[in-house]
Amino acid sequence: MPFIQWYPGHIAKAERQLKEQLNRVDVIFEVLDARIPLASHHPDVPGWIGDKPRLVVLNRTDMIPESVRQGWLNWFAAQGETLYCTNAKQGKGIKALKKAAQAAGVQMNERRQQRGMRPRAVRAVVIGFPNVGKSALINRLLGRKVAASARRAGVTRQLQWIRISDALELLDSPGIIPAKLENQEDAVKLAICEDIGEAAYDNQQIGAALIDLLVELNFDNILSSRYQLDPQNITGEEYIESLGNSKFKGDTERATMQLLNDFRKGVMGKIPLELPQLI
Repeated sequence: MPFIQWYPGHIAKAERQLKEQLNRVDVIFEVLDARIPLASHHPDVPGWIGDKPRLVVLNRTDMIPESVRQGWLNWFAAQGETLYCTNAKQGKGIKALKKAAQAAGVQMNERRQQRGMRPRAVRAVVIGFPNVGKSALINRLLGRKVAASARRAGVTRQLQWIRISDALELLDSPGIIPAKLENQEDAVKLAICEDIGEAAYDNQQIGAALIDLLVELNFDNILSSRYQLDPQNITGEEYIESLGNSKFKGDTERATMQLLNDFRKGVMGKIPLELPQLI
């Protein structure tokens, strides 16, 4: 599979601007994709934020089984991290997130008062890969739509401060991504979940990788029942070819997009591509 790289100009610019703003920020929400929490973590974020409080947000928890969600809660707890589980689309888990941000604000204002400064609203920033649901999360925190949101990478193009309440201000930032995707297994997962731009990859290769990954994770029965094709003992590429021949008059691209969209929209069911106990 060709090397996957995606670092468009607007992301490089956004990263520069974000680093400039971070010294004004009190608390960081890092939003992860529940289907791939490790692959969707930006390795540079801890270094950028230093000792500022970071709230790890597992978004799209409606797309993974409850047992896996619980597994990740335990896994992150073992790393000393509190995980906030949300489904921004439906507004689940938002109250706990607001509370946590305001609690960070109380500590910040106590420090300000000790230095003889007046209290102010807590400033939070929402950081994450493209298309992990940052804008949907902000709209839920605000209670109305201010941030553009769509199921594709790269919708938010610039940084903007949004006043949530007298107690909370939020900085919405475009999706950020490492300049170089060192781990190509992670890059493939990001492409499958549509968390990087489609210009970075070949659909059919990513579709084939999805099939191979589902077989590896023992979700092959979903493929057999949904498409009436058993993926065992054949490669992902062969599976797509067979699916194209049997259902799409030999059109492998259409077969690929059907597969990818069925996964991305949750039509296949609740399928994680990373499991906590395997790590």
